[in-house]
Amino acid sequence: MLRTVSPQPTLWESLIPECLMGLPGDLAQIDVLLDDPVFFEPFRAFFDPVIGRPSIPMETYLRMMFLKYRYKLGFEPLCAEVADSLAWRRFCRVPLGTSAPHPTTLMKITSRCGEKAVAGLNEALLAKAAEAKVIRLDKLRADTTVVEANVSYPTDSGLLAKGVAKLARLTKKIKDCGLATRTTARDRTRSVRRRAHAIAAWLRRRNDDAKAEVKAITAEMAGIAETAVTDARHLAANARRGLARAGRGASPKAAALVAELERGAEVLEAIAAQTRVRLGGEVPDGSTRVVSLHDTDARPIAKGRLGKPVEFGYKAQVVDNADGIVVTTTWSRATRPTLQCWCPPWPASRPASQRCPGPSPPIAATAKRASTPGCRRWASRRW
Repeated sequence: MLRTVSPQPTLWESLIPECLMGLPGDLAQIDVLLDDPVFFEPFRAFFDPVIGRPSIPMETYLRMMFLKYRYKLGFEPLCAEVADSLAWRRFCRVPLGTSAPHPTTLMKITSRCGEKAVAGLNEALLAKAAEAKVIRLDKLRADTTVVEANVSYPTDSGLLAKGVAKLARLTKKIKDCGLATRTTARDRTRSVRRRAHAIAAWLRRRNDDAKAEVKAITAEMAGIAETAVTDARHLAANARRGLARAGRGASPKAAALVAELERGAEVLEAIAAQTRVRLGGEVPDGSTRVVSLHDTDARPIAKGRLGKPVEFGYKAQVVDNADGIVVTTTWSRATRPTLQCWCPPWPASRPASQRCPGPSPPIAATAKRASTPGCRRWASRRW
């Protein structure tokens, strides 16, 4: 059950001199800001309004988390400092005579609410700042760049060889744990590595015959990888049966190895499929192309740079206003990054002709290119 505010002050607080009841200048200003009930709304979706054990007051949680990130404290030091400091008790709305919230209570609320509550708080704070004209949001600029992933340059033969070797290592570890010991699974590491070295030797010749031979060898490696995927899935299925028979006595390490083997087989199957597409004369779709075995979220991104026409990683976008205040950040795996701007939540007092006609707060308009004609007209008037 959600509680938003703390109970009334206790009798002990009336005995404290007035000069000791104040807050430092910065905390007093933040205390007034956080009194707005709009900051409680992001938490309502995670708590039942009537049923359940009452939570700690959300105003206490908000203030304690502010102190945590401002002074870079852990959960346990934070609770100790709040319990020991009279000013911090007053700021966090923890009445005298009552204990401060336990660190595990703060951890559980943070885990339950997660990023959605943080995003809701940021939107409420941004809307409040825009309404008070603290920041200017009539003009925004966006910078899009590529954050490189820690991966080596991917090649079809290299990914296939590494994938087959990874499945062979996982297979051996699972059998050493006593699972699927009678299931046949051949180690094809030497076969794919021998063909990978052959590709390197043929590429030194730099003629048409070498290209044809390299394609033939790569097709053989794709076939070996597909066979290795089949064997790995068969072994994983038998290992799952062994884990089911063991019940609660099953080894967590063995279960993790089986799950990793299943994920590795899925990734290697995707690599073999995209290799077949390339051998057929087509270019694999960059939005789904796998470029690394350990970082499957990384994607090829063409930015057109002279030294690096294609980079491997993620697209990151930062949007800020004329004062340099970062409004929002966006991460994606798109292959073609675009400059986009965020339409702020305009106050209701602003005339309708001066508001962004697109949705708010998602990305709606761009400086050079907009998603709707209305947003394009709105952007052209302001840029």
